[in-house]
Amino acid sequence: MQNLSTFKLIERISTLIRAEERKKYAALGLQPIHVQVLDYLSSCNSYSNTAVGMTEYFGLTKGTVSQSLQVLERKGYIEKQIDEEDARVTHLTLSKNGELLLEKANNDDVFDQAQQAVLSKQYANLDEALRMTLFTLQKGCDAKSFGSCDSCINFDVEDNHYLCSATRLPVYQIETHKICREHRLAA
Repeated sequence: MQNLSTFKLIERISTLIRAEERKKYAALGLQPIHVQVLDYLSSCNSYSNTAVGMTEYFGLTKGTVSQSLQVLERKGYIEKQIDEEDARVTHLTLSKNGELLLEKANNDDVFDQAQQAVLSKQYANLDEALRMTLFTLQKGCDAKSFGSCDSCINFDVEDNHYLCSATRLPVYQIETHKICREHRLAA
């Protein structure tokens, strides 16, 4: 059961990160894959900075990579250079605008705050560290926690019955360990 809990925490952290990335990149007129391509190009060597290298790295189709590269080239974020020794090979590099965009896209205080919160304390186990990471990310992103009823600050017991003090509705015993959108973590 410990592994399931760890898996769920990692899954929720990943979902939250992806949702925040989509919002942030949409504001820049891009999809997450576009920024991932820019990040890849900033990190790979001259043997890997090709469309084929990207296709293999991301496990995507040639068409998806091709469309992403067209968008990035049209927006002026990448440059193409024909290989001097093999004209069939096209190398891709970041333009100055691409470098600036990548720097802007990767600068995110919310994730730095979550990392600092985790690094600043000693945790008994991975679950505890992941819970703190998730809590800090949710708070920084102003995202709902979607935790189980029995871990919510609104979970009450009145006259041997479970109650949500936020909604003033009953919580059935069978649902006390299930995910609730009204969940609130203690600060």
